[in-house]
Amino acid sequence: MSQQKNTTTQIRLPLLIALSIAGGIWIGATFAEPKGSQNDLRAALYKLQEIMTYINRDYVDSVDTNELVEFGITKMLEKLDPHSSYIPARDASLAQSQLEGEFDGIGVEFGIIRDTIYVVAPLTGGPSEALGIQSGDQIISVDGKTVAGIGITNRDVFDYLRGQSGSKVAVEIKRKNAPKLIPYQITRAKIPQYSINATYMVNKEIGYIKVTRFAATTYDEFRKSVADLQAKGMKKLIIDLQGNPGGYMGAAIYMADELLGGRDLIVSQAGKVTQYSNKAYASKPGLFEEGSVIVLINEGSASASEILAGAIQDNDRGLIVGRRSFGKGLVQMPIDLSDGAELRLTIARYFTPSGRSIQKPYDSDYEAYETDLNNRFEKGEFFSADSIRFNDSLKYQTKKGRTVYGGGGIMPDYFVPLDTTMNSAYVNKLFSSDTSREFLLDYVSKNKGSFSKLSTDDYYKSFKVSDAMLMDLVGFGKKNKVDFDAKDFAKSKEYLRILIKAHLGRQLYDDSAFYKVINDINEVYQQAINLFGEADKIALAKNL
Repeated sequence: MSQQKNTTTQIRLPLLIALSIAGGIWIGATFAEPKGSQNDLRAALYKLQEIMTYINRDYVDSVDTNELVEFGITKMLEKLDPHSSYIPARDASLAQSQLEGEFDGIGVEFGIIRDTIYVVAPLTGGPSEALGIQSGDQIISVDGKTVAGIGITNRDVFDYLRGQSGSKVAVEIKRKNAPKLIPYQITRAKIPQYSINATYMVNKEIGYIKVTRFAATTYDEFRKSVADLQAKGMKKLIIDLQGNPGGYMGAAIYMADELLGGRDLIVSQAGKVTQYSNKAYASKPGLFEEGSVIVLINEGSASASEILAGAIQDNDRGLIVGRRSFGKGLVQMPIDLSDGAELRLTIARYFTPSGRSIQKPYDSDYEAYETDLNNRFEKGEFFSADSIRFNDSLKYQTKKGRTVYGGGGIMPDYFVPLDTTMNSAYVNKLFSSDTSREFLLDYVSKNKGSFSKLSTDDYYKSFKVSDAMLMDLVGFGKKNKVDFDAKDFAKSKEYLRILIKAHLGRQLYDDSAFYKVINDINEVYQQAINLFGEADKIALAKNL
């Protein structure tokens, strides 16, 4: 989601509407609107005030007025566009933390298995790691309250374990082979979270950076990753934006500036209010303005991902490889409301350097917009570029004269079909149930010591998931009521080995280990490695 932070002087219309509905406040001419629009607004607010007054006073049953207002706000925003949204106060801080560079907590990656909180891994440098909390530990109670077997949710876990830095929380942990629960007093701290999850050298020349979202620290992380790879001899760069839903637009702009030279246009933004209309250009010498660049995208790449991909494509800076991106060209501004809730209001549309709006069409059929990716799959778009039709009226030219299209996402320069040949329903069940997580936690608890002298590169090159490990996984599946399917197992056996090796690598090492392994079966990545000649042709050509 592309965002701009509001100032105190910016319009807070939805807040005023909400307050008017809830409290019956008369709101006058505080907006820079024509007189007719002000009169319409007064009439609308008065009508809402009337309705809420009658409901509160005369409706046959008691109602939660605030809940009713929040429902009304949500439905009202759905009439605007698919991306304007309201986040209640109880969820706002959690939603915001996804885009910040850190959060306050105890520092664990957790999972819920059989209604119990499991520690997947203590986070490096966090208070839980310092106290000796281990992978596989089960959190049974928090501040004296039992949290196992009560139907706990992810939302509940955040409420229990996150809190202000410096505050304390008491937990009791069940550890395998320990006769009694182990008590811990944990002092919460600032826990860094990263948006660049993997950085490694593919070979002696090609560097790889995986960006999972565009957050407050992404640009700084990107600069560090590029510098680290250059120190290892990188001459060519793969930026992986597959599945990246976006985030802060500024992070994408700053990253593009590290890759683009001169005064190349990065993105344009146009809104009804003039202060939301502007253009961003490359403005300073970048870390990697000369080497070959390939950007990986797919149907899950949205918003800020599309800004970066569009800037690279329209300026003929590199090659875009993968499948058509999501198609979100609307800019949201986060507005903090007085009760702690947050409004994310669409205030502008953004355009790639060639002038393309890549927002896919939307209308009153909200469900059709939400199911667009399923429709693409069913129509065969994920498997063949020939199934994609572009309107000639949305044809644009890149800086060097290549044809690109607007109207719904970034179409890659090189299309790579989705490969589903190795997957199966049985494998999906193993990973959608608790089976794979439970197996991995058990395996790590028994075997972690044997990997202590094995480097990440050695693990990648030499470790193989054995048949015995796969049969243990099958056994955990049966415990979770995932019936063994011999046909699917035979079809997906080698695929399953790589999945288990990747997830095991993440637990034993880090996310770079995960992506280095999983990219062996990432068809977009595999194609990209062999396409740097095409990337060079685009970047070096004087005119195309």
